[in-house]
Amino acid sequence: MSTVLTPNAIDAVFAELKARGETALIPFLTMGDPDLDTSVALVQAAEAAGAHMIELGVPYSDPLADGPVIQRASERALINRISLTDCIGVASKARSRGVTMPFILFTYYNPALQLGLERFFGMLQEHGFSGVIIPDLPMEEDEEARAMAERARIHLIPLVAPTSEARVERIAARASGFVYCVSSLGVTGVRSSFHEGIDQFLATVRQAAHVPICVGFGISSREQAEQLAGKCDGVIVGSAIVRHVEEVLPQLKSNEESEKARGLRSVQDFIADLKPRRIG
Repeated sequence: MSTVLTPNAIDAVFAELKARGETALIPFLTMGDPDLDTSVALVQAAEAAGAHMIELGVPYSDPLADGPVIQRASERALINRISLTDCIGVASKARSRGVTMPFILFTYYNPALQLGLERFFGMLQEHGFSGVIIPDLPMEEDEEARAMAERARIHLIPLVAPTSEARVERIAARASGFVYCVSSLGVTGVRSSFHEGIDQFLATVRQAAHVPICVGFGISSREQAEQLAGKCDGVIVGSAIVRHVEEVLPQLKSNEESEKARGLRSVQDFIADLKPRRIG
C-alpha cells in the first residue's frame, strides 16, 4: 500500500501566521497527567484557547531537560503506567473530537529506541503527528532517526541553546520544521528573566536557519511572550501550563462533570492569557 505524502501541517501554520503578522503559541502538556482522557480534553482546551500547535510530552523517569514541575507531572502519569504508545494515541483521540492543530511529540530517545525507530515513526505518521522533539538525541547521532522522519514526512525538530556555541549555526542550518531555541540555561521552569545574551543568540539562529525559530524554557506570561514575539516566530510554554494543571488537579480528577469542566476552563483561560498580541 503506497503512502500518500501530504504537506506538513507545521509549515502551513507558520506560513499562515507570517502572512497575518502573528506569533505562534505552542503549549506543552504532559500526557497522562492526571489521566489520558483528561489529556485529550486538555488538548481540546488548548486549541479552544488559541494555541496554533501543541507539544504532547511523554512522561519519562530520567528526564534530561525537564524541571521540577514537569518531573512531578511525569511522576503522576507514570504511576498510571502511561506508555509512549498511550501518548501517541492521544493525538488520534483528539482528532476524533475535532482538534485540527498540528501535533508535536516530545520524548526522550530511549523510549523510541525501545519501541523500535521504524515502528515509532510509523506510529507518529499513522496518528497524524507533524513533528517530534528528542532532546537527548544530538545532531551528530541523529542520522538514522532523521532519515526515518523524512520518509514519514515528520519534522525532527532540534533544540539549540546559548551554550551550543560553535554548533548553533550547524544545528540551525539543517533544522526541519522549526528551531527550538532555549531561552534560559538549565532545565525547564518558570523564570523571571532570560539569558542575558538572548537577543544576539536569536539573531545568530535566525541568520543560520531556513525555517522558523521558536523560543521556550521559562516563558510564563503574556508579557514575556510579547517580549520575544518580535524576535521569533513562536513561543513555547510548558512549565507554567503544567503547573496550572497541577493547581487544578482536584477539579480535573473530580467525578462531578461540572467541577471537571471548571478545571478545564481554568486551564483554557490560562493558555489564552499567554497568547501574544498581533505584531504591528
